[in-house]
Order: sequence, then C-alpha cells, then structure tokens
Amino acid sequence: MGFNKEPSYRHGTVSQTAVVLANLGTPDAPTPKAVRRYLKEFLSDPRVVEIPRIIWWLILNGIILPFRASQSAHKYASIWTAEGSPLKIHTERQAQHLQQALDARGQAIRVVYAMRYGSPALASVLDQLKAEGCDRILVLPAYPQYSATTTASIFDVVFSHYTKVRNAPELRMIKHYHDHEGYINALAASVQAHWAQHGRPDKLVMSFHGVPKRTLLLGDPYHCECYKTARLVATQLGISKDEYLVTFQSRFGKAEWLQPYTAPTLEKMAHEGVKRVDVMCPGFTSDCLETLEEISMEARDDFLAAGGEAFHYIPCLNEDTAWIEAMAGLVEQHTGGWPVTQAVQSARQADADIGRQRARELGSSD
Repeated sequence: MGFNKEPSYRHGTVSQTAVVLANLGTPDAPTPKAVRRYLKEFLSDPRVVEIPRIIWWLILNGIILPFRASQSAHKYASIWTAEGSPLKIHTERQAQHLQQALDARGQAIRVVYAMRYGSPALASVLDQLKAEGCDRILVLPAYPQYSATTTASIFDVVFSHYTKVRNAPELRMIKHYHDHEGYINALAASVQAHWAQHGRPDKLVMSFHGVPKRTLLLGDPYHCECYKTARLVATQLGISKDEYLVTFQSRFGKAEWLQPYTAPTLEKMAHEGVKRVDVMCPGFTSDCLETLEEISMEARDDFLAAGGEAFHYIPCLNEDTAWIEAMAGLVEQHTGGWPVTQAVQSARQADADIGRQRARELGSSD
C-alpha cells in the first residue's frame, strides 16, 4: 500500500494543535440532485444501516434514492436560508466563536469544522491541517451522546484516513459529553430563558434522534446517555419526573426503534388534555432539518391538530455563549498536557527562528 505525499518540509517549523468540530453534514443545495448525492453517501455508511450490503444496495438504489430524494429536497427547501443550510451555518459559526473563546483563554489552538457526509469533507480538512503544520489533532464530534451510528462513524473516517499517511499526527477523540457540566448548564439555561419570556408549559419534551432498538440490545450506550442527559437537565431545572418526558424522533423503516416515538407521543398528550408542550432537542447542538422541519413544523402541526393549544420549540444551543464556553472547556480538558498555551507556542516559535537562522548560517559557510 502506498502513502499519500507529504507536504514539503520546512526546517524549524513549529508543530501546531488543532480542533476539528465534526458534524453530520448536509446537502449542498435543497435540490433532488444534491439531496440524492448526500443521501447516497450517508445511507451507504454501514455504521448507519446495519443490513447486509447487497440487500441494502438494492433497497437504497432501487427504492429509496429514486423516491425519497425529491421528498427530502422539499423538506430541506422549507428550512433553507439565504446563507444556505442551517446546520452548516451554525457549525461554521460555532467553530468561529470557539476559536475566539480559546484565543481569549490564551490557547494557541486552530479551530476548524468538517462534515462526516458532504462538504467540507472530514478527510480533506485533515489534509488541510497537515499542510498547515498541525501535528496534534483533537476531534470534537457534534454529538453529545455517543452512538456507533454517529460518533463511531467519525472515528472510522479519521482512523482510516491516517492509514494512508506516512507522518501521522497525535490524535485525541472526544467520545461523548452527555453529562458534561457546561453542556448541561447551557441546556438548562436555554430552557430557563425561554420560560422567563413565555412562561412554563404543561410538559417539557426532550426529543432525541432515534436509532434502531437492536443497537441498544447489542450494546450501544446511546439510549442510556440520552436519559442521563435528560435527568441532569431536569435536575438543573428543578422539575420532577412528571414534568418532563424523553422521546425519540426520525424513525426510518419498519424495524422497531427506541421508544417512545416523538410524534405519536405528542398526539397522545394532546388527546389526553395536555394544552401546552415545550419541545427541545438536546442531542443536536445545531438546528437542522430534524429540529426545524420535523419538530418545529411537523410535530407542531400534529400536536395542534390533535387538540393541543400551544406548542413551543426551544432552539438548539447553536452559538449560545454558555455553550461556546462549555466547548472551550471541553477542548482545554482534552488537550491537557499538550503545549497549547500561547506562551509555550511563542517560546517554541523563538527556538524555531533560531534554528532557521543557524541553518542559513551553516548553509552560507559551505
């Protein structure tokens, strides 16, 4: 097996540290062609769909892509903005704000973002960082709760990418932060701010992205981590078990997924006389199709049509200041021991400058 070509070496180059904020991804445009391309990459990942490859290839290419792409494109168009995809906009802004927060803390760390599916592709971002001299890489998935369908898929790409690299960097991967104090506090604060403005609901629903039930039975910790997040947020809010509910959304196919399902649960609540619900999606750190269209539009319509009177969607953390500071804390925690303070980097840069000067002097004396 051959290796990728290494960037040109410059004597005295100081190695840098970088954080890659990795999110799921999004189509390049809300069109059937762009959505089809995105869905093909996404649904071809064996981490996402654990069905024998030949059978799934026939289903994906013969049934799903020809018909679902147009339907999904219509949904994406309903949330698309003048700047583009909400998920990509928020992820890019989070990276920018995280960079500013780390700079303010005196951390000499480069922050970039990447997508597991779509662009900017994770592998290309890793190549870019290598060209820039980043020799220490921390991968921060945008998934607070670990799942093999999400977090592990990012790890797959990173590890696979470096099997083709001769001079691999130091690597650290953040597996999960579902119970991280800063993340929990940021979620609770966002709810409290919403309640301060709009009052409290009859019930707070915490809707997480669903996964097939068999993943739980096979050992995936996602289900338990979702419930722990919800319990910690409820504790921080000071609400009882009767005042909140955990549900799972985005069910796909005929297999049983984690329950209770969000949409049917909301309809049942309305039938039972619940007048107002507030829904938040703690598993998403950026608003996207699953929050803006599936929850804030479809779920809202279902609840109101079933007799509910008021539906409030509490946005994801996005660029919330408390969340940015929480991410900065996560980065500092997971880069512990690396030479990332600006003072250390300045000293290393001075040593490198001296080394380059000596190299020039030696070269001129030959």
